[in-house]
Amino acid sequence: MMLNARKSILFVCLGNICRSPLAEGVFGDIVAANGAQDRFVVDSAGTGDWHVGKPPDRRSVAVARRYGIDLAGLRARQVAPADFDHFDLILGMDGDNVATLGALAPPERRGRIAQFHAYSTGTPRDVPDPYFGAEDGFETVYRMIRAAAGSLFEKLDAETRGVSG
Repeated sequence: MMLNARKSILFVCLGNICRSPLAEGVFGDIVAANGAQDRFVVDSAGTGDWHVGKPPDRRSVAVARRYGIDLAGLRARQVAPADFDHFDLILGMDGDNVATLGALAPPERRGRIAQFHAYSTGTPRDVPDPYFGAEDGFETVYRMIRAAAGSLFEKLDAETRGVSG
């Protein structure tokens, strides 16, 4: 039995300014609320390079702030080849992200890639990209991410504590 195993998770969307930083912030908030910071490493990235070095979209920052989550220190980055070695779990926000990650990953690392909602809840469902939509789309995405991130934490919590099921 392994006690206090660390689980590293990378959340991935297209540009790393809307969905994946929101998922990073929300999951990090759940981890902190449960006192599990020593058991999880959390990060986010994008499949594209359009926003590298930029902060999250102001609408993602605003919706996160409404729920007490601070995304201000995050900066967009692109998925790097080393990520496939460094992260135990790489979660794409939608099917296109997952397909792109699969094409980028070495064959022996593809098993680490999954669709965020499907892995977290067991129900395949894309987290829609709110970038070109209105403010309310970010609220909808936040709620989807919050629910799935809660399920993800429950799924991984016992595993990182070494509790067998």
